[in-house]
Amino acid sequence: MNRNIHHQPIGESVTNYEPLNFPDIKQLDGRYSSLVKLSETHINDLFNVLCNEDNDANWTYLFSEPLHDYDVFADYIKGLMSNVNSYYFAIIDHKCEKALGYLSLMNIDSINGKIEVGNVHYSNRLKKTKVATEVQYLLAKYVFEQLGYRRYEWKCDSLNEPSRKAALRLGFTYEGMFRQAVIYKRRNRDTTWYSMIDKEWPVLNERFEQWLNPNNFDENGQQRIRIQDINRARD
Repeated sequence: MNRNIHHQPIGESVTNYEPLNFPDIKQLDGRYSSLVKLSETHINDLFNVLCNEDNDANWTYLFSEPLHDYDVFADYIKGLMSNVNSYYFAIIDHKCEKALGYLSLMNIDSINGKIEVGNVHYSNRLKKTKVATEVQYLLAKYVFEQLGYRRYEWKCDSLNEPSRKAALRLGFTYEGMFRQAVIYKRRNRDTTWYSMIDKEWPVLNERFEQWLNPNNFDENGQQRIRIQDINRARD
């Protein structure tokens, strides 16, 4: 442990550290999917999979209510695209070459090297698929290996159990709950925090690659080994 001249414990030295770049990549490609910078060309695909009543429950923990009008939804997507504090990607499934959801890099702090994945909106067609996991891998890899950020955050409404489970499944570490952190949709939100840090990424990267290997899936596309079990085996 480092100590200063007063013999007090202090944090690790961070030398030769410069502010990092803002996300600017147009496309990230994987084996099963791609992340493509969100644009107006994705609006029709996204409207078809996100704005029918069968997907209404997927809006519960987002900041918007469900949208069913095409023009209103188009304006909503354009608003996301113009947000200067976030960088949005459409999620493209290689099987159908259509956008099945979107996510963003947000709360970008290039000075301290921390960034958050957030406003994740998966359609029912996307949930619990290889693509759903691979795009999270692609984004984390981009954050750590290309942008060089030190800390990668995941936050969610503490009542959003699927999001909490997803964070742990993907390898994020639980950090705690901020009580009464947000008011949205006229209700309280306690926010649960998770993170990955750069020192953890090499091991997490191997886990993702092992799980995403085609040999891990049978002829019906079902996983042979869960990523959680890979995590336990390596811990």
